[in-house]
Amino acid sequence: GFRQALSLHGIDYEVSSPNLARGNSVRIVPRGLLDDSEIVQPVDGIVSGAEIADLDIDRAPEVYVYVRLPGPQARMALVAYGSNRNRSLSAIFLPPLEQVPGASDGYAGHDAMAIVESVFAWRFPLAGGRYRQLQYRLAKGEASWVLKFERMTEF
Repeated sequence: GFRQALSLHGIDYEVSSPNLARGNSVRIVPRGLLDDSEIVQPVDGIVSGAEIADLDIDRAPEVYVYVRLPGPQARMALVAYGSNRNRSLSAIFLPPLEQVPGASDGYAGHDAMAIVESVFAWRFPLAGGRYRQLQYRLAKGEASWVLKFERMTEF
């Protein structure tokens, strides 16, 4: 299984998963919000990590959970929630790779996701030993949060 305790700005998140091969889920238990209701979300893969961050610098931290999908391409999925001024949690939406022009060219999985220097980064290898990294910033969506594409680099 997976279990990790995260804390930032007086808000705590306990993230856990039984990491079952079938019927897996991720459980997020917040502490310090006005509404500390737990979230249980089904996932198709195995939870490989979790991070806490305050990407929009509002002292209301988000939680990011990384899920490795089944299959030989080792693709990643994101389960993330943003704090609504430390009152409650709303889902954070990561648009599909195909919505960024040129980003999916050469994509073959084996990706990684992480918070890097106050941005959300999605990185994956390309042919020839190169890597592509997409950077996103957190923005308020219509009814929830969204990670908005900012820039793409290759190295």
